[in-house]
Amino acid sequence: MTLLWGFLWGVAGMTVIAVGAILGVWWERKVAARIQMRYGPQQIGPFGSLQMIADVPKLLFKEDIIPDSADKPIFKYAPLFVFGPIAVSMVVIPFSAGWAPLNTSVGVLFFLAVPSIEVIAILLSAWASHNTLSTLGGIRATAQMISYEVPRSLAVLAIVLLAGSLRPLDVVDAWRWWWLPLTFIAFLIYFIASIAEMNRGPFDIPEAESELVAGYFADYSGMRWASFMMAEYGGMISASLFGAALFLGAGWPFTGALGVVALIVKTIALMTIVMWVKWTLPRLRQDHLMSFCWKVLTPLALVQLVIVGVVLPWL
Repeated sequence: MTLLWGFLWGVAGMTVIAVGAILGVWWERKVAARIQMRYGPQQIGPFGSLQMIADVPKLLFKEDIIPDSADKPIFKYAPLFVFGPIAVSMVVIPFSAGWAPLNTSVGVLFFLAVPSIEVIAILLSAWASHNTLSTLGGIRATAQMISYEVPRSLAVLAIVLLAGSLRPLDVVDAWRWWWLPLTFIAFLIYFIASIAEMNRGPFDIPEAESELVAGYFADYSGMRWASFMMAEYGGMISASLFGAALFLGAGWPFTGALGVVALIVKTIALMTIVMWVKWTLPRLRQDHLMSFCWKVLTPLALVQLVIVGVVLPWL
C-alpha cells in the first residue's frame, strides 16, 4: 500500500511539474519580452497562452537522434533520472498547514538530498554523448551543483535550528513573522544557491549556448531534450515552493484555502524573480562562479548560523 501511494504521489509530482513547465515557459517568455521591450507570445490563444500547447506536439514527434559514437543505453535513459528526483522531492513540501504528501521527520533533509541524484544523471548524460563539449558541460555542472549544495544546506539549517525540527510541517507550524528579518541572509543565500543548482542564468555557464553549444545536453533532441527542460522548470517550482514554505511562512498570514492561495502567489513571485535575474544579469565566468560560492555565500551562511545561535537562548 505504501508503495502504491508513493507511486501515485510520484505521478502527481510529475504532472505538477509538466503543467508547471508549460505555464512557466509561457510566463518566462512574457517576462523576458517585458525586460527586452517586446510583446512575447501573442498569436496562439489569449496573450499567447496556448503557445506551448502548440510546441509540445513538436517535441513529441521530433526525430529522436542518437549519435553513432554514443553509449546508447546510458544516452537513452539518463535523462529520466535528471527529471525523476525533482518530482520525488516535492512530496515533502507542506502545501497547507498540517498537510504534506509525505510527512516524514527528516523531510528537510529529504528535500535537500534527493534532487542531488540529478548530478549523477547529468554527468552520465554528458559522458554518454562522447562529445567533448558535452563532457565539459557535465563536469562544470557537477562541480557547480555539488559546491552550491553547501551554502544552500547551511541556509536551510538556520531555519531548522529555529524550528527545532527537520519535519517541514513542524517548521511551518513554528514559523513566526520575525523570522523574516532574522533569517533574511539565509533566505538570500538559499535563493541564489537554488538558481545555481538549476543551472539558470547568471549561473548557466555549464549549458552556455555560445561557449558550449548547450553543454551537457547538446546532442539530445525531442522528448529527451524536453526532459532536461522539465527538470529545470521542475527545480524552479520545487525550490520556490520549498523556499516559500520554510522562509516565508507558507500561507501566512492566511489559513485554510486562502493560505494555499497565498503559498501559490509567493511561489509564482519567487519564480518570476528567478526569471527576472536570468534575463537581467550577465553570465558568470566559471572561476568567478565557484569563488562566489566558497568565498562569499558559504561564509555568509556561517555568519547567519552564528546570528541564529546567539538568538536561540533568548527564545
